[in-house]
Order: sequence, then structure tokens, then C-alpha cells
Amino acid sequence: MEIALVISLLIVTIILFATDKFSVDIVTIGLLVVLAFSGIITPQEAFEGFSSDFIIILASIFIISGALSETGLLDKVGSKMIKTIKSKTLFVGYTMFITGVLSAFMNNTTVTALVTGPVIGMCRKLNMSPSKVLIPVAFASILGGTCTLIGTSTNVAVSGYIAQEGMEPLHFFEILGIGIIFLVTGIMFILIFYNKLLPDHKEVGYNERYDIAQYLSEIVVSEKSKLIGQIAFHSDLAKQDVRILKIIRDKEDFLPNSRTRIEANDVLIVECSVENLIKIKESAELHVLADTIGDKEIMSKKILLAELLIMPGSNLINRTLKESRFRQNYDLVVLAVQRFKGAVSQKIGGLHLRVGDMLLVQGTQEDIDANRNSTDFSVVGDFRVNLFKEKKGLFAASIFLLAVLAGSLGWAPLSICFMAAALFTVISGAINVERVYQVINWKLLILIGGMTAFGTAMENSGASKFLAEVTISLLGDFGPMYVLGGFVVLAIILTQPMSNAAAALVILPVAMETALMLDANPRTFAIAIMLGASISLIAPFEPSCILVFGPGKYKFSDFLKVGLPLTFILFVLLMILVPLFWPLS
Repeated sequence: MEIALVISLLIVTIILFATDKFSVDIVTIGLLVVLAFSGIITPQEAFEGFSSDFIIILASIFIISGALSETGLLDKVGSKMIKTIKSKTLFVGYTMFITGVLSAFMNNTTVTALVTGPVIGMCRKLNMSPSKVLIPVAFASILGGTCTLIGTSTNVAVSGYIAQEGMEPLHFFEILGIGIIFLVTGIMFILIFYNKLLPDHKEVGYNERYDIAQYLSEIVVSEKSKLIGQIAFHSDLAKQDVRILKIIRDKEDFLPNSRTRIEANDVLIVECSVENLIKIKESAELHVLADTIGDKEIMSKKILLAELLIMPGSNLINRTLKESRFRQNYDLVVLAVQRFKGAVSQKIGGLHLRVGDMLLVQGTQEDIDANRNSTDFSVVGDFRVNLFKEKKGLFAASIFLLAVLAGSLGWAPLSICFMAAALFTVISGAINVERVYQVINWKLLILIGGMTAFGTAMENSGASKFLAEVTISLLGDFGPMYVLGGFVVLAIILTQPMSNAAAALVILPVAMETALMLDANPRTFAIAIMLGASISLIAPFEPSCILVFGPGKYKFSDFLKVGLPLTFILFVLLMILVPLFWPLS
């Protein structure tokens, strides 16, 4: 009965993770509640994962990465290195190398976000499409994470799980050799085939890119209009879901604010649906000058358009434009939002923003410049970096390197080293206390802590033993290598709908039980599954890939075309190299 319940919960959890109907932390907590009430795990076992040292390591890394980002050190280093290259091929290779090296020690999503802006700016200098470079950047950030223990949260989670099972945790540089091979292979593959496999999406106008032309119109307020004297944001037009984006008055154009009143003969650039445009046309008080307008009408000498990329740790994540008071706080008007599933240009006020969303905004040069150092978003294609706090940035980097050195040499436990480093970065002022709670990915910590407890439930119920026996009955006759390959393929497949860490933690209990039944080395199975979860580059579901999806103007098939053959090559390498580094017997 318990086996059936646990396997059923596993299937339901995978489905809920895949559909994204509920947040992963809510699903994980719900899973723990059911398991605890059923008696399969004790309350102590349910919460044991949250008190483990790998949760401390992950939280500390988020804080240190946030501090390095806040000080502008990473922006400074990344943009300077990228701007030194003038050859297109060298630029692609060099950018991948820098991204991979940084990702070996930092959260790969953060690295991708920091590199994306300067890369697009450099692409424009080299007269090169960003779509030729941004997929390589995302892939390099993912592969760079396979080089060290802290390269990805998956590595830390797997290390914590095997330690819980009585095995020695991963050493800091234990996977460095195979990680370097993966990264170099990825760079060489891209350099050889990037002209053939990567798309060459040309830069197009904002209207075409965000599909907003059909919603933008130019109208004139007649001298008899009831709109005269009304406040723009509370006018009769606003009540009809017509957004006034710009006003032209006496040949001068400006953005309306909360005090702006409409006057006779004003020319209004508005955004509205086709139905509302028809109503405006039928009105005798308003005259439509143009049904659809282009970039030139939206922009002017004073008012410009810009694209903003929502960064990890942004205050805007999971908030709507209305809730965040975007227009009031940043003095910018959002015209449209582009995300993984396409552009949104209607009723965007109630849209909950996510990491990787691209905002098309309108504002004066002064207002755009004033927001260039924002930690909530980056200006796409911008070479300017965050205000560089040199002393604090170098101090944070030095403390981080000291923690890596102390932990890797065994001078102190890794959790203590990184917690101390995080503490000193906060004390030094490299990142403030309020920001600390924003840069930590709490959902990921809950997910990993909860799925660790689920592994315990699989063992307690006998579900892992049952599934191991089924696996052996299907593949056991072919030998341990085939069984290992089957688990790695499963990890690659499951990382498409699930996070890498969750996929690895779901498979690990069964895989390690299977290894013991086959008299094989469970450490070999654990490391192979961990790496398998990190080499799945088939679809753009990884956070790093989602971040570059909008700026690169990509389609789903673009990732499939490049990622599928590269994933296959990396899978073959994994199956050859893992048994060499960690023998099966």
C-alpha cells in the first residue's frame, strides 16, 4: 500500500512540476504534508533536508553571487573581456569561455543575465546577430556548472543526498576533469557548427518584434471633446482601456504623468484594441490620424524606446506592473512584454513578471540613463555597467576565493566556509541585509530540502527497492553499463519538465538501490545522474535558456537544432568518462 502511494505521489509530482500549474515550493510542501500524515516519514525526516549543510552552502552562494553582482565587479570584468575581441568566431569562443569559467563558481542564471547585455551590444558593434551568440552563452553557463561542486544547485543537492546515505560527499574539484571536457567539447562544437546550426535572426523594428503596431494609433482631440481638462490617467479614454503613451502639444512631445490634463488639439499616441479603435473612429470628438504607426511615431529626439531584461532576484518578479508601480518608480512606460511563449501587448498591467521577461519601454534619455544601474533589470544591448564599487567588489571576490580555497583543502567544512564568506560580504556592505533575502532562491531551497525527504520516503516505503527490481528485470541482463545509461537518459528526459535538481533527486534513490543490487558502485551512478541532469540542452526550459530566449528572438526549434546533437555527444562522453573516473565495480 505504501509503495503504491509513494509511486502515485511521484507521478503526480512530476505532472505538477511539468504543467507549472502550482509553484514548485507549494507542490513540495504539499508532498511533505501527505507523506508525514501517512506515516511514511516522521516529522524529523520531513524536515531533515532543510537543516542539512548543503542548504547552507546554496544559500551562502546566492548571497555571495548577489554581492559580486551588486558591486558591479562581474559586469566590469565580463564587459571588459568581451570588448577586447574583434573577430566574430573568436568573440563567440571567448564569450563562451568567460561565461563557463564564471559559472563554475557562481549561479549560471546570474552569470547569463550579467553577460547578455554586453554581448548584445558587442554583436551590434561587430554587425552580428545576437542569435548567433546567446544560445552559446546559455549552453556555456550550464556546462561550466559541471566543473565544481558549487557550479550548480544539482551538484550540491546530490552531494548532500549521498552524504545522507552514508557516502563521502563530493570534493570541491572532484568533477573538474570531466567538467572541463564537457565545457571544451561544447565550445568546439559551437565554433565548428555555429554558422550552420545557429539562426541568424536579423534585427527588426520594435513594432514588428513585439507585435504592437496593430494596437497603436494616433488621434487628435477636437475643440468640442469632453476629454479637455480631464487628467490623462483617469480620462474617459483610460476608463475604456485606452492607454495614452505620449502627447504632442504645440510641436512638443512628452510623456503624461499623474497631473497631466488633456487639452484641445492635443495629438495622442494611444494603445488600444481594434474594437476600441473603431469606437474612437465613430466619435465626433476625436479624429484618427493613423490606424497603425511605427517606431518613428513612438520615438522622438526627447522620447526613446529601450528594452529591459528582468534579472534574477529582481523586485519585479511575481509582481504586476500595477503592483510594482512601475511607471511611478522608474518614470518609464511599458508598451509590451516579451516572454518565452511570445509577446504580450494587451492588458499587460495585470501580467505577473518573470525572470527573463523583456519589457519594451518608452521614456526620456535621462530616465533611461537613471535606471541603468537598477538591480531589477538590465538595459539590453547596453555596454555600461553597474556603478563599480571597487573596494567592496574586490573584498567580496577575495573572501569568496578564500572560502573556496579553505573548503577545497579541507581546512574547514564547506558550509562553514561559505557561510562565513556570506557573512563578511554583508558586514562589508557589498550587499545590504534587505537585498540578501531577495537574492536567495527560496523556492529552490524548499524544492531541494523537500525532495531529499521524498528520497527518504521512497526508501522507507520500499518504493525505491521495488523500482530498482523492475529496472533490473528490464535492463539487468545487458549489464551495469546499460542500466547506468538508462538512468542517465531518464535524467536527461526528466530535466525537460522539471528542474535539474528535482529530476536528479527523484532518480537517485532508485538508481543507488539498483547499483547495490548489481554490486556496482553507487557513487558512479550518483555522479552520472547528476551530470546527466546538467547536460540536457535539448529544449529551452533551463533558466539560462529562458533568459536569452527573448533577447535572441529565438524559436523552440532553434534550441532543438543545436541542443539535440550536442546533448547526444555529451551523453556519449559521459558514458565513456564517468566509469573511467569512478569505476563501476
